[in-house]
Amino acid sequence: MDLSQYMTQVTADDAIVWRNGHLCLLDQRKLPGDVTFLELNNAAETARAITDMVVRGAPAIGITAAYGVVLAGGMAFQSSSEHWKEALKADLECLKRSRPTAVNLFWALGRMEALIKGLPEAGDPREALLQEALAIHKEDIEANRHMGELGASLLDVDSGVITHCNAGALATGGYGTALGVIRSAHKRGLIRQVFADETRPWLQGARLTAWELLQDGIPVTLLADGAAAHRMAQGGVNWIIVGSDRIAANGDVANKIGTYSLAVAAKYHGVKVMVAAPTSTIDMGIACGSEIPIEVRGEDELLSCGGRQIAASGAGVWNPVFDVTPAELVDAIVTEKGVVLSPNEKKIEKMMANTPESL
Repeated sequence: MDLSQYMTQVTADDAIVWRNGHLCLLDQRKLPGDVTFLELNNAAETARAITDMVVRGAPAIGITAAYGVVLAGGMAFQSSSEHWKEALKADLECLKRSRPTAVNLFWALGRMEALIKGLPEAGDPREALLQEALAIHKEDIEANRHMGELGASLLDVDSGVITHCNAGALATGGYGTALGVIRSAHKRGLIRQVFADETRPWLQGARLTAWELLQDGIPVTLLADGAAAHRMAQGGVNWIIVGSDRIAANGDVANKIGTYSLAVAAKYHGVKVMVAAPTSTIDMGIACGSEIPIEVRGEDELLSCGGRQIAASGAGVWNPVFDVTPAELVDAIVTEKGVVLSPNEKKIEKMMANTPESL
């Protein structure tokens, strides 16, 4: 499929595209230098794209996996029209293994599996699966926009914020979670300056967040990850605003490695911490952050950069991708269902029951 015309006008909001029966992903490993799409045709390719960081960010991973089920369902039906559900099982397991920490992956696959159970064994599932994946995608964008407005309402005029990793349109179906809040606040004239941690080792802040903010005309200044505490000490930072890959029932937050140290520094400097994430990121089956599985990736991500070795040969490596920020260090969790201030288990449970918008 020729995507060249489409690629010339792509923005961060167009990172996941279903076109003519194919899943097309903006290859985030190559941004900001190259705007390149990969065309995926089956579940194995989709799972590999998730594992290899072509797509990243919890909501985006979930949406991608849902489209992966559409591809898998089509192939299963073509290979065994009367037993396609059985033929689909291996592909579903393949998708589940693609990444362990982001609960949105399992939430989206669970939603697709619930649909599959209700479909006839002998019927063609492709249109029903596609409509469900499209609905998951659309609902995520709508949730992000609502979260953006709710989160922006917590900021004062002339706010300075630090964000970590990338929780923008690239990490979601569109608009973004943490960057959705920043986008909405900027439209209201509340944002003076955004500081973006570069976010080692994949440099999502430097490569992706800065790219997104510049597209929207939002002022952004890059920080080395270790410079954030010193930046807070200089004043002018009011909020840390981040996304999340999984939130435990008590409000503990798993997010990109470095978030925990950022929150500790924020507490010392009197800077507030906001986590923006859809309710699909909240795992009520996990009591606290210590139960969240933390992905540990390969050593090469720390030993090299851009294909060039940067570390001393023989050095050992510990490369956890996420860390857990305790709920007591979080001032607000913003979801599409509302805002939870000073989160705890009781407040999270009440919000998930869809009672008031501010707790």
